[in-house]
Amino acid sequence: MADANSTGPDNTAVRVALWRALHVLADAPPHVFEDQVGLALVGPADDWRSRPDMGPFTRPFRASIVARARFVEDLVEEQVARGVTQYVILGAGLDTFAQRRPELGARLKVFEIDEPKTQAWKQERLMELGHGVPPFLRFVPVDFEHGDAWLERLAAGGFDTKQPTVVASLGVSMYLSNQAIRSTLRDVAALATGSTLVMSFMLPIELAEPEVRPGIEAAARGARANGTPWLSFFRPEELLALAREAGFRAVRHASADALTERYFSGRTDGLRLPSNSEELLVATT
Repeated sequence: MADANSTGPDNTAVRVALWRALHVLADAPPHVFEDQVGLALVGPADDWRSRPDMGPFTRPFRASIVARARFVEDLVEEQVARGVTQYVILGAGLDTFAQRRPELGARLKVFEIDEPKTQAWKQERLMELGHGVPPFLRFVPVDFEHGDAWLERLAAGGFDTKQPTVVASLGVSMYLSNQAIRSTLRDVAALATGSTLVMSFMLPIELAEPEVRPGIEAAARGARANGTPWLSFFRPEELLALAREAGFRAVRHASADALTERYFSGRTDGLRLPSNSEELLVATT
Protein backbone atom coordinates (compact mmCIF):
# COMPACT_ATOMS: atom_id res chain seq x y z
CA MET A 1 0.00 0.00 0.00
CA ALA A 2 1.23 3.50 -0.76
CA ASP A 3 1.70 6.34 1.67
CA ALA A 4 -1.07 8.93 1.78
CA ASN A 5 -0.96 11.27 -1.22
CA SER A 6 1.94 9.31 -2.71
CA THR A 7 2.17 8.21 -6.34
CA GLY A 8 5.02 5.80 -5.73
CA PRO A 9 5.73 2.79 -3.52
CA ASP A 10 5.44 3.11 0.22
CA ASN A 11 8.43 3.17 2.55
CA THR A 12 8.08 -0.53 3.35
CA ALA A 13 8.15 -1.58 -0.31
CA VAL A 14 11.26 0.53 -0.86
CA ARG A 15 12.98 -0.95 2.19
CA VAL A 16 12.19 -4.49 1.03
CA ALA A 17 13.64 -3.79 -2.42
CA LEU A 18 16.80 -2.33 -0.91
CA TRP A 19 17.22 -5.24 1.52
CA ARG A 20 16.88 -7.71 -1.34
CA ALA A 21 19.64 -5.89 -3.21
CA LEU A 22 21.79 -5.51 -0.11
CA HIS A 23 21.74 -9.28 0.39
CA VAL A 24 23.55 -9.62 -2.92
CA LEU A 25 25.88 -6.67 -2.36
CA ALA A 26 26.81 -7.15 1.29
CA ASP A 27 26.25 -10.79 2.27
CA ALA A 28 28.64 -13.56 1.32
CA PRO A 29 27.54 -16.13 -1.25
CA PRO A 30 25.74 -18.40 -1.67
CA HIS A 31 22.91 -15.90 -1.95
CA VAL A 32 19.47 -17.13 -0.99
CA PHE A 33 17.76 -14.75 -3.40
CA GLU A 34 19.18 -12.47 -6.08
CA ASP A 35 17.30 -9.29 -6.94
CA GLN A 36 18.79 -5.97 -7.96
CA VAL A 37 15.95 -5.03 -10.29
CA GLY A 38 14.02 -3.58 -7.35
CA LEU A 39 17.02 -1.41 -6.52
CA ALA A 40 16.97 -0.03 -10.06
CA LEU A 41 13.24 0.67 -9.79
CA VAL A 42 13.76 2.65 -6.59
CA GLY A 43 16.75 4.55 -7.96
CA PRO A 44 17.94 5.61 -4.49
CA ALA A 45 20.61 8.17 -3.65
CA ASP A 46 24.20 6.93 -3.94
CA ASP A 47 24.54 6.74 -0.16
CA TRP A 48 21.50 4.51 0.33
CA ARG A 49 23.55 1.87 2.11
CA SER A 50 24.15 4.42 4.88
CA ARG A 51 20.43 4.64 5.66
CA PRO A 52 19.68 3.74 9.30
CA ASP A 53 17.41 0.90 8.18
CA MET A 54 20.29 -0.65 6.23
CA GLY A 55 22.49 -0.92 9.34
CA PRO A 56 23.93 -4.13 10.79
CA PHE A 57 21.08 -4.54 13.30
CA THR A 58 18.67 -5.09 10.39
CA ARG A 59 20.51 -8.19 9.08
CA PRO A 60 17.99 -10.67 10.57
CA PHE A 61 15.11 -8.81 8.95
CA ARG A 62 16.97 -8.81 5.63
CA ALA A 63 17.34 -12.57 6.01
CA SER A 64 13.61 -12.86 6.60
CA ILE A 65 12.79 -10.86 3.49
CA VAL A 66 14.97 -12.92 1.15
CA ALA A 67 13.96 -16.25 2.70
CA ARG A 68 10.25 -15.71 2.33
CA ALA A 69 10.73 -14.46 -1.26
CA ARG A 70 12.79 -17.55 -2.09
CA PHE A 71 10.21 -19.81 -0.42
CA VAL A 72 7.39 -18.40 -2.54
CA GLU A 73 9.30 -18.66 -5.80
CA ASP A 74 10.39 -22.22 -4.98
CA LEU A 75 6.71 -23.01 -4.39
CA VAL A 76 5.69 -21.37 -7.67
CA GLU A 77 8.27 -23.44 -9.51
CA GLU A 78 7.01 -26.64 -7.87
CA GLN A 79 3.38 -25.83 -8.70
CA VAL A 80 4.17 -24.96 -12.32
CA ALA A 81 5.78 -28.38 -12.65
CA ARG A 82 2.43 -29.82 -11.50
CA GLY A 83 0.51 -27.88 -14.13
CA VAL A 84 -0.53 -24.71 -12.28
CA THR A 85 -0.73 -21.80 -14.72
CA GLN A 86 -1.69 -18.77 -12.60
CA TYR A 87 0.22 -16.75 -10.01
CA VAL A 88 -1.39 -13.88 -8.08
CA ILE A 89 0.70 -11.44 -6.03
CA LEU A 90 -1.42 -9.52 -3.53
CA GLY A 91 0.11 -6.18 -2.57
CA ALA A 92 2.82 -6.67 -5.19
CA GLY A 93 4.72 -3.45 -4.46
CA LEU A 94 8.15 -3.70 -6.08
CA ASP A 95 8.03 -7.43 -6.74
CA THR A 96 10.25 -8.29 -9.70
CA PHE A 97 9.40 -11.93 -10.43
CA ALA A 98 8.32 -11.10 -13.99
CA GLN A 99 11.61 -9.33 -14.74
CA ARG A 100 13.92 -11.87 -13.07
CA ARG A 101 12.20 -15.15 -13.98
CA PRO A 102 10.86 -14.69 -17.53
CA GLU A 103 11.43 -18.35 -18.39
CA LEU A 104 9.13 -19.40 -15.54
CA GLY A 105 6.74 -16.48 -15.98
CA ALA A 106 6.19 -17.44 -19.63
CA ARG A 107 4.53 -20.64 -18.38
CA LEU A 108 2.08 -18.62 -16.27
CA LYS A 109 -0.36 -15.80 -16.19
CA VAL A 110 1.05 -13.52 -13.49
CA PHE A 111 -1.30 -11.02 -11.84
CA GLU A 112 0.09 -8.19 -9.72
CA ILE A 113 -2.50 -6.58 -7.46
CA ASP A 114 -1.83 -3.21 -5.87
CA GLU A 115 -3.04 0.36 -5.52
CA PRO A 116 -3.67 2.12 -8.87
CA LYS A 117 -1.19 4.97 -8.29
CA THR A 118 1.55 2.58 -7.19
CA GLN A 119 1.05 0.40 -10.24
CA ALA A 120 1.06 3.36 -12.62
CA TRP A 121 4.37 4.53 -11.12
CA LYS A 122 5.87 1.05 -11.37
CA GLN A 123 4.86 0.58 -15.00
CA GLU A 124 6.37 3.94 -15.88
CA ARG A 125 9.64 2.98 -14.17
CA LEU A 126 9.73 -0.40 -15.94
CA MET A 127 9.42 1.37 -19.27
CA GLU A 128 12.09 3.93 -18.36
CA LEU A 129 14.49 1.12 -17.44
CA GLY A 130 13.83 -0.78 -20.64
CA HIS A 131 12.11 -3.77 -19.05
CA GLY A 132 8.67 -3.15 -20.49
CA VAL A 133 5.75 -5.38 -19.53
CA PRO A 134 5.95 -9.01 -20.71
CA PRO A 135 2.80 -10.54 -22.22
CA PHE A 136 2.30 -12.93 -19.31
CA LEU A 137 2.11 -10.11 -16.73
CA ARG A 138 -1.20 -8.45 -15.88
CA PHE A 139 -1.46 -5.41 -13.60
CA VAL A 140 -4.70 -5.41 -11.62
CA PRO A 141 -5.29 -2.04 -9.92
CA VAL A 142 -7.36 -2.39 -6.76
CA ASP A 143 -8.32 0.56 -4.56
CA PHE A 144 -8.40 -1.19 -1.21
CA GLU A 145 -9.17 2.03 0.68
CA HIS A 146 -12.45 2.39 -1.23
CA GLY A 147 -13.46 -1.23 -0.88
CA ASP A 148 -12.71 -2.56 -4.36
CA ALA A 149 -13.40 -6.29 -4.57
CA TRP A 150 -10.05 -7.72 -5.62
CA LEU A 151 -11.47 -11.00 -6.96
CA GLU A 152 -13.84 -9.12 -9.27
CA ARG A 153 -10.99 -6.95 -10.53
CA LEU A 154 -8.87 -10.07 -10.99
CA ALA A 155 -11.55 -11.80 -13.06
CA ALA A 156 -11.91 -8.68 -15.21
CA GLY A 157 -8.16 -8.86 -15.82
CA GLY A 158 -8.34 -12.33 -17.34
CA PHE A 159 -8.07 -14.56 -14.28
CA ASP A 160 -9.66 -17.99 -14.69
CA THR A 161 -11.47 -19.00 -11.49
CA LYS A 162 -11.61 -22.63 -12.66
CA GLN A 163 -7.83 -23.04 -12.78
CA PRO A 164 -5.63 -23.74 -9.72
CA THR A 165 -3.50 -20.80 -8.67
CA VAL A 166 -0.65 -19.79 -6.37
CA VAL A 167 -1.56 -16.69 -4.34
CA ALA A 168 1.19 -14.88 -2.43
CA SER A 169 0.56 -12.22 0.20
CA LEU A 170 3.82 -11.13 1.82
CA GLY A 171 4.18 -8.22 4.23
CA VAL A 172 0.50 -7.33 3.98
CA SER A 173 -1.53 -9.06 6.71
CA MET A 174 -0.25 -6.92 9.59
CA TYR A 175 -1.83 -3.85 7.94
CA LEU A 176 -5.25 -5.53 7.63
CA SER A 177 -8.01 -5.86 10.18
CA ASN A 178 -8.94 -9.30 11.48
CA GLN A 179 -12.14 -9.07 9.46
CA ALA A 180 -10.27 -8.24 6.25
CA ILE A 181 -7.90 -11.18 6.79
CA ARG A 182 -10.83 -13.54 7.32
CA SER A 183 -12.40 -12.24 4.12
CA THR A 184 -9.17 -12.75 2.16
CA LEU A 185 -8.83 -16.29 3.49
CA ARG A 186 -12.40 -17.12 2.46
CA ASP A 187 -11.86 -15.62 -1.00
CA VAL A 188 -8.73 -17.68 -1.67
CA ALA A 189 -10.19 -20.84 -0.11
CA ALA A 190 -13.01 -20.61 -2.69
CA LEU A 191 -10.57 -20.78 -5.62
CA ALA A 192 -10.17 -23.93 -7.70
CA THR A 193 -9.08 -27.13 -6.00
CA GLY A 194 -5.31 -27.35 -5.90
CA SER A 195 -4.74 -23.63 -5.30
CA THR A 196 -2.19 -22.58 -2.69
CA LEU A 197 -1.96 -19.47 -0.53
CA VAL A 198 1.28 -18.29 1.07
CA MET A 199 0.61 -15.51 3.57
CA SER A 200 3.14 -13.94 5.90
CA PHE A 201 1.96 -12.87 9.34
CA MET A 202 3.38 -11.13 12.37
CA LEU A 203 3.53 -12.89 15.69
CA PRO A 204 2.78 -10.79 18.80
CA ILE A 205 5.81 -8.57 19.34
CA GLU A 206 6.32 -9.79 22.90
CA LEU A 207 7.15 -13.26 21.52
CA ALA A 208 10.09 -11.98 19.45
CA GLU A 209 13.68 -12.59 20.46
CA PRO A 210 14.85 -9.85 22.87
CA GLU A 211 17.71 -8.77 20.62
CA VAL A 212 15.44 -8.10 17.62
CA ARG A 213 12.40 -6.79 19.48
CA PRO A 214 13.58 -3.14 19.46
CA GLY A 215 13.86 -3.28 15.68
CA ILE A 216 10.35 -4.67 15.33
CA GLU A 217 8.98 -2.06 17.72
CA ALA A 218 10.72 0.69 15.71
CA ALA A 219 9.17 -0.66 12.49
CA ALA A 220 5.74 -0.67 14.12
CA ARG A 221 6.19 2.95 15.25
CA GLY A 222 7.30 3.94 11.76
CA ALA A 223 4.27 2.28 10.18
CA ARG A 224 1.97 4.10 12.58
CA ALA A 225 3.67 7.43 11.89
CA ASN A 226 3.21 6.87 8.14
CA GLY A 227 -0.51 6.37 8.62
CA THR A 228 -0.39 2.61 7.98
CA PRO A 229 -0.42 1.08 11.49
CA TRP A 230 0.00 -2.61 12.13
CA LEU A 231 -3.40 -3.98 13.07
CA SER A 232 -3.14 -7.76 13.22
CA PHE A 233 -0.87 -10.21 15.01
CA PHE A 234 -1.35 -13.97 15.31
CA ARG A 235 0.13 -16.92 17.10
CA PRO A 236 0.60 -19.65 14.46
CA GLU A 237 -2.14 -21.87 15.84
CA GLU A 238 -4.60 -18.96 15.70
CA LEU A 239 -4.03 -18.27 12.00
CA LEU A 240 -4.04 -21.97 11.14
CA ALA A 241 -7.46 -22.23 12.82
CA LEU A 242 -8.76 -19.25 10.82
CA ALA A 243 -7.54 -20.83 7.59
CA ARG A 244 -9.29 -24.12 8.38
CA GLU A 245 -12.44 -22.20 9.28
CA ALA A 246 -12.23 -20.38 5.93
CA GLY A 247 -12.39 -23.72 4.11
CA PHE A 248 -8.82 -24.67 3.22
CA ARG A 249 -8.27 -28.41 2.89
CA ALA A 250 -4.70 -28.42 4.28
CA VAL A 251 -2.81 -25.82 6.31
CA ARG A 252 0.70 -25.61 7.71
CA HIS A 253 3.02 -23.16 9.39
CA ALA A 254 6.44 -22.48 7.86
CA SER A 255 8.35 -21.10 10.83
CA ALA A 256 11.32 -18.76 10.73
CA ASP A 257 13.50 -21.47 12.27
CA ALA A 258 12.47 -23.90 9.51
CA LEU A 259 13.35 -21.32 6.85
CA THR A 260 16.70 -20.70 8.52
CA GLU A 261 17.42 -24.42 8.41
CA ARG A 262 16.30 -24.66 4.79
CA TYR A 263 18.12 -21.66 3.37
CA PHE A 264 20.90 -20.60 5.75
CA SER A 265 22.22 -23.88 7.13
CA GLY A 266 26.00 -24.12 7.09
CA ARG A 267 26.68 -20.40 6.74
CA THR A 268 29.65 -19.05 8.65
CA ASP A 269 28.46 -15.42 8.83
CA GLY A 270 25.61 -16.07 11.28
CA LEU A 271 22.94 -14.77 8.90
CA ARG A 272 19.56 -16.18 9.91
CA LEU A 273 15.93 -15.21 10.39
CA PRO A 274 14.67 -13.83 13.71
CA SER A 275 12.54 -16.41 15.50
CA ASN A 276 8.90 -15.63 16.30
CA SER A 277 8.69 -12.50 14.18
CA GLU A 278 7.17 -12.66 10.68
CA GLU A 279 6.44 -16.21 9.55
CA LEU A 280 4.40 -18.00 6.88
CA LEU A 281 1.02 -19.68 6.53
CA VAL A 282 0.77 -22.17 3.67
CA ALA A 283 -2.81 -23.23 2.88
CA THR A 284 -4.16 -25.43 0.07
CA THR A 285 -7.66 -25.75 -1.32
